[in-house]
Amino acid sequence: MNNAAVAWQGARIDDPEIDNLAMDRQWAINVNGVVANIRAASKVLPEGGRIISVGSGVGTRAGFPGTADYAGTKAALIGYTTGVGRDLGPRKITVNVVQAGIMATDMLAGSEDKLPAGILDLHALGRIATVEEVAAGIVFLASPAASYVTGSDLDVNGGYLA
Repeated sequence: MNNAAVAWQGARIDDPEIDNLAMDRQWAINVNGVVANIRAASKVLPEGGRIISVGSGVGTRAGFPGTADYAGTKAALIGYTTGVGRDLGPRKITVNVVQAGIMATDMLAGSEDKLPAGILDLHALGRIATVEEVAAGIVFLASPAASYVTGSDLDVNGGYLA
């Protein structure tokens, strides 16, 4: 289970004050950390094991300015997951990403009022997710019911840009 991420959003890529070191750190945590974890797990997981990463709906649908750098890290997870799903398929190990929506976590500081104006309008359900709602998608992918799901991304994001 991979669920470590940082987000430096808000600066457009043409902003002269953009922090390239922050982007490097974001890439190291959001992508390189997941790659390292998956490589290590692949050596010890038994046949039929599960690898699940938490991504973001922004990885496939960057719906507002200032998300390109973060979106790039989350899009990378999708491509990597697809490839690893093929690599580990012969061992019946499934590899998937949950494309989570905005949820009440420490990254958000637990408050909808800190979100950019109009962001909830980008979600068909008009609200942020609970951690339990996103966890339900993870539980599904870890269950026997998902034994034929691999190399996929599951949207659990309240209809983000639906």
